Amino acid sequence: MMDRRSLVFFALASLFFGGTFVAAKAGLEYFPPLLFVALRFDVAALVMLSYVALTASREEFRPETRGDVVGILATGGLVIGLSNALLFVGQQYATSAVGAIVFSLNPILTPVFAAVLLSDERLSPRGTVGMVLGLLGVALVVSPDPANLLGGDALGRAILFAGAVSAALGAVLIRRSGSNATLSSTVRIAWGLPIAAILCHTFAWSAGESMGAITWSSSAFVALGYVSVVAGVLAYIAYFGLLESTGAIKANLIFYVVPVVSTLGGWALLDERIAPLALVGFLTIFAGFAVIGSESVDVRSLLPERVVETVVSDERTAATEEPRGYRSD
Repeated sequence: MMDRRSLVFFALASLFFGGTFVAAKAGLEYFPPLLFVALRFDVAALVMLSYVALTASREEFRPETRGDVVGILATGGLVIGLSNALLFVGQQYATSAVGAIVFSLNPILTPVFAAVLLSDERLSPRGTVGMVLGLLGVALVVSPDPANLLGGDALGRAILFAGAVSAALGAVLIRRSGSNATLSSTVRIAWGLPIAAILCHTFAWSAGESMGAITWSSSAFVALGYVSVVAGVLAYIAYFGLLESTGAIKANLIFYVVPVVSTLGGWALLDERIAPLALVGFLTIFAGFAVIGSESVDVRSLLPERVVETVVSDERTAATEEPRGYRSD
């Protein structure tokens, strides 16, 4: 169940990550994709390391267990570094809405890895129904044409899908390492961001991207600032806090809400349009989220304490009363 704190993390992570797809699409007009994401994590690493240096002690910052090391590598290498490199490259071939919706495969992929790597996270029958609905919705959005499987759009969606796989696997590995970890999620992010930056700079160098290809403008700075600070620091603080409190499967449900934000943002800021069939797919994805979320959210935690006490009291009274029509002899 999600308490109020988890729901706040859920809402913030969904909002901030949803804006990432819009900012990435806008920023790609000015930056080569891999260098864009590398610079993003340069800035984010400086901000996060400065924050941790002011708020955490040396002991709190030092990795002490194997779980700490695995968590750092999964955070920087898979969840942040590789997944975002693939996201920014794939975003060249898709709208921000389609990019977000393909990435919404993340909560569908997570239970697959969780079933293999985690013993305490399994899908219920209701959860399975929700995941199937989500997968159907993504299929409607992507709607691949067999005659164009090697076309630009299909290639971009395949790259985005690989990014979703990386993020899902990384989230499960972080959750698995948690029982043997001592670092807070904030400190783990501070370690992970420089790793992600180095990884993405390596990708950019390998692809022949250079600083000379950047077109600096006010819009470029705004896009870089958003993906670096809002989506590169604040979003990950909210996401990893949610991951620690709810587990990998429930935390990755944010990727069902992210398309809402990215679709509205792309429509409002980038004049993007989405096809009617994709809209049907989006509604199907949302239906899957509603099915899963109905057993993931603790509704009582949102009610005033007095109301909850009244409900609990009524339930106990009903449980002790004899069923109507029953007579003991």
